[in-house]
Amino acid sequence: MGLISASVATPILDGIRDPSDLRAMSDDELVHLADELRSETLSIVSQTGGHLGSSLGVVELTIAIHTVFDTPRDKLIWDVSHQCYPHKVLTGRRERMRTLRKQDGPSGFTRRAESIYDAFGAAHSSTSISAGLGFAVGRDLGADVGDVVCVIGDGAMSAGMAFEAINNAGALGKRVFVILNDNAMSISPPTGALSSHLAKLSGRLEDATEYLDGSVSNLFEHMGFTYHGPIDGHDLKGLLATLRHLKSDGQGPILVHAVTRKGAGYVHAEASEDKYHGVNRFDIATGIQEKGVAKAPTFTKVFATALVAEAERDPRIVAITAAMAAGTGIDVFSRAFPDRSFDVGIAEQHAVTFAAGLAASGLKPFCAIYSTFLQRAYDQIVHDVALQGLPVRFAIDRAGLVGADGPTHAGSFDIGYLANLPGFTVMAASDEAELVHMIATAAAHDKGPIAFRYPRGEGAGIALPPRGVVLPIGKGRIVEHGSTVALLSFGTRLSHCLSARRTLAAHGISATVADARFAKPLDTELIEDLFSNHRLLITIEEGATGGFGSLVLHHLAGRGMLDGRCCVRTMTLPDIFIAQGSPEQMYDAAGLTSRHIEQLVLSTLPRPRARHGHGRHGLGGKQKGLSALQRPEDR
Repeated sequence: MGLISASVATPILDGIRDPSDLRAMSDDELVHLADELRSETLSIVSQTGGHLGSSLGVVELTIAIHTVFDTPRDKLIWDVSHQCYPHKVLTGRRERMRTLRKQDGPSGFTRRAESIYDAFGAAHSSTSISAGLGFAVGRDLGADVGDVVCVIGDGAMSAGMAFEAINNAGALGKRVFVILNDNAMSISPPTGALSSHLAKLSGRLEDATEYLDGSVSNLFEHMGFTYHGPIDGHDLKGLLATLRHLKSDGQGPILVHAVTRKGAGYVHAEASEDKYHGVNRFDIATGIQEKGVAKAPTFTKVFATALVAEAERDPRIVAITAAMAAGTGIDVFSRAFPDRSFDVGIAEQHAVTFAAGLAASGLKPFCAIYSTFLQRAYDQIVHDVALQGLPVRFAIDRAGLVGADGPTHAGSFDIGYLANLPGFTVMAASDEAELVHMIATAAAHDKGPIAFRYPRGEGAGIALPPRGVVLPIGKGRIVEHGSTVALLSFGTRLSHCLSARRTLAAHGISATVADARFAKPLDTELIEDLFSNHRLLITIEEGATGGFGSLVLHHLAGRGMLDGRCCVRTMTLPDIFIAQGSPEQMYDAAGLTSRHIEQLVLSTLPRPRARHGHGRHGLGGKQKGLSALQRPEDR
């Protein structure tokens, strides 16, 4: 493998239609193909952005697996699958890869609907061995499945689900190949005892003599796997020889320990601290990434800075993350308070119950996890936190739609799955200043669990307060007063409500805009006031149905206020998984922009018509009693 600094010619790759072409090549030709595939991957991601380091690290593994195994009948399952770009190039999608992660382009992850070579969809970690074992059992029960190959990184191997699958696979004894892609690097350097064990197995630690001479067996052998390795994951000929031997003679569950380098072959990635894990468009020669001029700090940065400020005043504040220290801003907290910061690895379930234990001990844990990843710990949230009324503070990053990573990373469901739990307090920041106040509110809150959600990306450019103010629990605010329509926002769609208000004014429609702040407890006084004094109430949220709008409707129905008085509509994410695109494109597809708010108002409010006798502003046809769009004072 040579270092690549610029695009090169790809004559061998140009002749590849699908993996069957690889099986007609000599090993020397495959070695040359690896250089071309690495160059092609580099060229693609320089134009599209995406997960570069992980993809460069598996070029040789990808070629070796597709050459030795008969894909797609043999099933290749990529754990997380953010390293699948070379796989996609070799499986008939090369021409579309320049639209990777864009609207209508290939996903940045494996996706069953996209190709028969994507045996299993992924994007969250540690699922591959479980899925692979399912394929293996299906094969042995008559399904048209050949061999099963699962490629899992050392970081993903730290999660409990991977251990559960290894335990089950070792007991069942089914033939399944697990390739451990060990590069000593997840998004950040891995943590934990397993990482040390793998380092000893691979010889990265000096005190590993007993591992290397075979006098100490390893974890995987104890779990019923036949262990092969460590082997050089960039020695393509060595990989081919090993996999051919194992495919021919291997029995039962087999683990191949391949040592690789994240970002391998690209000098700028190998020299970078994060190995170019996720990149914007960049210049291949210099490695310099394109970055727009920031108009405001990101919500993540605001969270990190405000949490550090709170922790300086309160020594009981601690922070937990699950292998996403940089993504959540906990790396900033860790530099300020290394003894009060904990990265537990890819282990969201453990993170939540660990935080519950910290809370039970009298500390103030802030558990910072992306909305989409927090889903993995729902039982722990229910049983270990909510049921016990423990004051764990959940900082929920990436709330709402996130752009190029697509539906697997969208924060669509946390409002519903948290607000239905007894004793939970659920907030959403409408801008970065509100986020600072919510962090202060969470720090002061000791009466049960509390969560605050905020999106990916830049804030609105709102001036930040010098110090967060503790908000009254369950109280929203009116931002702009009007008389005809009430727009009640939960989260950062508030700016779109304000934009819609200006446009509606041109139509002669006066709109009140309110920021709910809390989905639980609801500001029932505010809601009832908006309902009683406007002809139309619309709730807007960046979450799925069953969330904030449903809670508002439930309250109004319980009070008997929906019995023919004010028209109510809810705006939520639609009941579909929205494909990747820019955040703006995704929210447009979801129908949650200012334009959609305006259209809903205009289509719901009837046009005035001439009165005849005792006629009313109805919706058409004869009505008895009060019109659905009349205010109480119009009776």
